[in-house]
Amino acid sequence: MLSDEMRKKPSIQRMHEQYEYYKNVPEKGLVIKGRPALTQIDHTKVGDFVLITVRDPLCAYDEDPAKKIADRLENAELIGNSGMFTTYSGTYKGARITVVSGGSGSPEMELILYDFMEYTDASTFLRVGGSGGLGDQVHPGDVVIASGVVREEGMTKAYIPAAYPAASHYEVINAMAAAAEELKAPYHVGVTLSVDSDFVGGGRPGVGGYLQPWNIETAGIYNRAGVLNGDRESAAIVTLSTLFGRRGGSVCSVADNLCTGETFSEGAGHNYAIDIALEGCAVLQQMDEKKRAAGKKNWNPTLW
Repeated sequence: MLSDEMRKKPSIQRMHEQYEYYKNVPEKGLVIKGRPALTQIDHTKVGDFVLITVRDPLCAYDEDPAKKIADRLENAELIGNSGMFTTYSGTYKGARITVVSGGSGSPEMELILYDFMEYTDASTFLRVGGSGGLGDQVHPGDVVIASGVVREEGMTKAYIPAAYPAASHYEVINAMAAAAEELKAPYHVGVTLSVDSDFVGGGRPGVGGYLQPWNIETAGIYNRAGVLNGDRESAAIVTLSTLFGRRGGSVCSVADNLCTGETFSEGAGHNYAIDIALEGCAVLQQMDEKKRAAGKKNWNPTLW
């Protein structure tokens, strides 16, 4: 497994030798009844492609988003339900897909990603969710396929300094864009902003209209820099995917635009985001099958 290969890396082993408490930590994290504790997944049933969703009322889900997407899969089955995260697996046009739902933000993504990346060799992790628009050309109902993510959240900085880029895998970008073209969906490819604070951290007033001088600069800075949209999860998924030898990406619908003043419409464009994610995984599956037939790996792991 990729996680076991990482443990063999000499520089990682040196970190273990220097850390006096390392032997006090369970080798593969906490376990409950033989399953990873936080997601409670049956890791033997996880697919090659993992779609990560948030129980977000702004996306106008009428049921748990993992269940909503699982209903689109063939032979879908519940493979994990911890009360914190719900996970289904099935297939879509030959692609083995797992979809998991949970709470929002980078810390929640870390918990999901740890279990899936420690216990499986799933190749591709994709954020599928909602976002707010920042770019002048982005409108409610559009979808943004992230080419990269600004890491304005805090969790990933515990793993690697802020200068490390959160770049979506080029195969994911190409596959999602191809799917969007085929679907004739309104989409853009560009940079996403991830923050921890959904209100003042993203340039939106807090309680009672609360703002500080640095808050009022945020939206304008990133609008002028050509950033298209903002969310709370994409940086975590893209950064950790790269660090741990997986393909990462993000497909987000846009419900409003702070910079253009276009007002909020719950769920705008979100069915397109789901469609693009599923069709994009089918495209990636076909790409991977061709590479396997040619004797190549189906993704580009880091040099462990």
